[in-house]
Amino acid sequence: MSTFFAGLDWASRIHAVCVIDEHASVCVQFEINHDAAGLSELRRRLIASGVTAVAIERPSGLMVDALLEGGFTVVPIHPNVVKATRPRYRSHGGKSDASDAYLLADLLRTDGHRFQPLAAQGDDIRTLRALVRGRDDLVATRVQLANQLRCLLQSFWPGAAEIFADIDSPISLAFIQRYPTPESACRLGPKRMAAFCAQHAYSGRRSADELLARLHQAPAVVIGELETEAKGELALSLARILARLVAQIRLLTSRIEHHVSTIDDGRLLMSFPRAGQVCAAQILAELGSVRERFDSDEHLAAEAGVAPVTYASGKSKAVTFRWACNHRLRAALTCMADNSRHASHWAAHVYARARARGCDHPHAIRILARAWLRVIWRAWIDRKHYDPAQHRAAQMLLQTATG
Repeated sequence: MSTFFAGLDWASRIHAVCVIDEHASVCVQFEINHDAAGLSELRRRLIASGVTAVAIERPSGLMVDALLEGGFTVVPIHPNVVKATRPRYRSHGGKSDASDAYLLADLLRTDGHRFQPLAAQGDDIRTLRALVRGRDDLVATRVQLANQLRCLLQSFWPGAAEIFADIDSPISLAFIQRYPTPESACRLGPKRMAAFCAQHAYSGRRSADELLARLHQAPAVVIGELETEAKGELALSLARILARLVAQIRLLTSRIEHHVSTIDDGRLLMSFPRAGQVCAAQILAELGSVRERFDSDEHLAAEAGVAPVTYASGKSKAVTFRWACNHRLRAALTCMADNSRHASHWAAHVYARARARGCDHPHAIRILARAWLRVIWRAWIDRKHYDPAQHRAAQMLLQTATG
């Protein structure tokens, strides 16, 4: 019985598909649209071609979900592997969607045993992943808009950017919306400032007089009246957009915190020191609930990007930073590790030792994240919450300190 292999080159609107047989001969090539009809057509033609496994570069998304729900084995192949393999097929360095689809299919034929197929996650993990990744994208947009607003204010009214600690805080955005230009705040005194703070439930430690002092101590920028008015309108627009965005992020965060608390693995990850709800949700969204995805904690550490890459040839050996990894998982794990050193004596000790060896802060945090990952792996495999009494390294450190 013949075996068939399929490769799918992902694009924004049209996807190229190539099906080959066990001798690398092309059986069929076609394109599908990125819509409901296109996905149905893809499943129908793959089934008609006798395909059971599909190679693709992206490990997530609507296309991957549709293939998994259709019963196909989805094998993600990293873009770096695809890029490095292109010279095997052509020397001119050209690239097309159809040729990449063939390349993916042939890699699946010749090297499929080297790649780990995706396992379908449950609805709870998929929902959590959508919420977490959506929130992360909105947070990135918030940071970008906040930086844009700060640069704009520095160009015509620096005081509005300095009066409160965070320019994207609700009180700061409310102030900019109420006083978008220096002229609009010319009559702002201690009483009005105090009333404004009370109206918006300001919880900072500075009094109205201190806030006004920060406002007036900022350097003055002399520009034309029309330019000031135009920049004030732009600042008002950015502040309104940011205010809505911050409110939506807050609502999304609440939903994530509730959802992760209802998942067993979510409560497991929240049992670690200072993991919190959002950080635990970020880890779980990328980690998933399928234990068979990772053969060992070393495999997981490589996926998470907290283990370095070693290059050795003859007498030369080099250890370098791992660029190819799940960047979202690395960010979540390093955030958890950084927070944990303020609540765990063992974590603080691991971090301090790394710093004493000359590692900078990010490197030391990755070392700590790698150490935590061994513990997380064991707890995840055994489905047991973190218990400091069962953490042997932490207990040995405690006995040394007390003894």
